[in-house]
Amino acid sequence: MLEAKSLRKAVVPSTLIQNPSPGSVQSTRLAHHVSEDSCSCLVYIASGSHIYKLQIPLDDSEVSKGKDSLLIPVYTQSTESSVVNRCPHRSEIQSIAIAEADGTGYLMLGSVDSYGHLIVSKLDASSKDFERLTYSVLPQDYGIGEGSWSGLCFSPSQWSTVAVARSFCKAIDVYDQDIHVRTFRMLWYAASLNFIQNLGNGNESSILAVTEGCQLAIWDLRMRENSGCLHRICGSLGDVFYSVCSSSTGNIAVGGADRTVTVYDPRRWSALSRWVHCSKYEITGLAFSSVDPDYIYIQGVDYEVFCGQWKENSKLFSFRGDSNWLGFSKCSNKDLLGGWCESGSIFVVDVAKGSEINTRNGSSNENPYC
Repeated sequence: MLEAKSLRKAVVPSTLIQNPSPGSVQSTRLAHHVSEDSCSCLVYIASGSHIYKLQIPLDDSEVSKGKDSLLIPVYTQSTESSVVNRCPHRSEIQSIAIAEADGTGYLMLGSVDSYGHLIVSKLDASSKDFERLTYSVLPQDYGIGEGSWSGLCFSPSQWSTVAVARSFCKAIDVYDQDIHVRTFRMLWYAASLNFIQNLGNGNESSILAVTEGCQLAIWDLRMRENSGCLHRICGSLGDVFYSVCSSSTGNIAVGGADRTVTVYDPRRWSALSRWVHCSKYEITGLAFSSVDPDYIYIQGVDYEVFCGQWKENSKLFSFRGDSNWLGFSKCSNKDLLGGWCESGSIFVVDVAKGSEINTRNGSSNENPYC
């Protein structure tokens, strides 16, 4: 069973960001990762046309719980904050994401603005070096038209492959670094996209899951028939899907306006589980646990984020932000969650298996990170 090891709350300095831009209903303007020395978490947030970086310490702290297993945060201060100068966007940034280049010790920071302009920077593990590689890609229509929400995701097996979805244009562009590979034309407005992991046939870099309107669409980069659309799953008419994610076992989860999380098996495209009305309000964020894929993290419009067992439809623990979420994400290879609220508060949650926490606490009081 999963347990929260710590919940920390920090505040973005007012000298760094005074009034963050509101953004869209999707909370996709935060990305984070654990620093090289594992003693802190580096959080990137986007407001307006700029990206900002904060360093939040990962020191030990006891987890207090309130009513209904609600976690109570411990206040901490960011030890470093600065503006990232290698991402010169001209319009509001809608989404940012981080990918780890396996075996190289480097990270890729990607950002996309409301017109689909993509910028990717290569940084080292300490995140202090932005000079190694930076490339910029304009959309195929050069950003002509009305701006809207845009999202991006890196391939889990090949960091150079990036997919960019533009809601108003109903288009998905796939790039290999700065080379345009393919464009998919959607039927409805995109709200979330994610490369499917662990399909068992080595194709996790070619299958893309996208929520468009009330449909879950599966696109295959290698397929030419049917414009590349492999499969479509329709939800209730009018209930928009806002989020999609995939687990290490290959399962796909979607959630949205119907407040229901549905988990699909991509081998048969059948529903494995349907957690009806698990959230009080619309679901805008989902992430499977990296520690145990039987658990999933669910983010709602009402500031609440909770962890639950999707097979048994049971809630494990939860915590709440203090205002609307502007950004929320989970590290790709560990259960470290980060969220940024409109008030300027940043929450960082560290989750592990209960047996690991008990073993560590019984053997030593030292910080497991430091």
